Amino acid sequence: MQKIILFMMFIFLALSIVSPSYAISLDDASSTQATDGWLWWMTNPFVVTIILCIASSGMVLQLFQPHFSFGGMISIFALFIFYVTHMIAGYATWQSIFILVLGILLLLLELILPGGIVGILGFAAIIISLLSSGTDTIHMAYAILIALIMAVLGMVILMKFFGKKLNMFNKMVLNDSTDTEKGYVSNKNRTELLGLEAITTTPLRPSGTAMLGNERIDVVTEGGYIEAHKKVTIIKVEGVRIVVRESHQE
Repeated sequence: MQKIILFMMFIFLALSIVSPSYAISLDDASSTQATDGWLWWMTNPFVVTIILCIASSGMVLQLFQPHFSFGGMISIFALFIFYVTHMIAGYATWQSIFILVLGILLLLLELILPGGIVGILGFAAIIISLLSSGTDTIHMAYAILIALIMAVLGMVILMKFFGKKLNMFNKMVLNDSTDTEKGYVSNKNRTELLGLEAITTTPLRPSGTAMLGNERIDVVTEGGYIEAHKKVTIIKVEGVRIVVRESHQE
């Protein structure tokens, strides 16, 4: 499975590099027109950095929410603005968007499959998609780095100063601990039975049953044989194991 995913990643990466981009196919007049006005402003490296920071911050907020909410919508809207404006300007292609979708699907798949390789491939696919969609690779690399730093700082602030927890991962991890403080015990240790006497209802060879008042209990001897209808004394309790010894007859 992992080899197939790696192979697909390399194929799509090769296609995005080898095939000519839409921006290169534009003539000088159309490319000049595309970079005029608001498109020039929206594809400016400084504005792109702000858009990616908004997208990463929204994703961080979404990770701390139990359901899809405002953070996820902000992140999707920011990425939508980035890709739409860069496609109109001729920098982004359908291949880069396809790689982005593939990366997101791999990240979601990482929530199901163990190992971490699928998640790394998904993250790499998203980075490749962003790098191939920008006006300049170096500027895009700086913008992505700043957005990642912003995301990490946001997570640290929410976790350290506001005590937030990652709700997305809490759904996949069992957080309830079965400790004695919450009333959980591995075996009920009935130490209050020590020293009490019971009457055997079956022969103990060395295990059997005995009556302790109106309660039937499973007991075991120290290794010897005790007949039925004999008085026995409880000398040891180890979880559900109750050890008895025949009482001395006076």
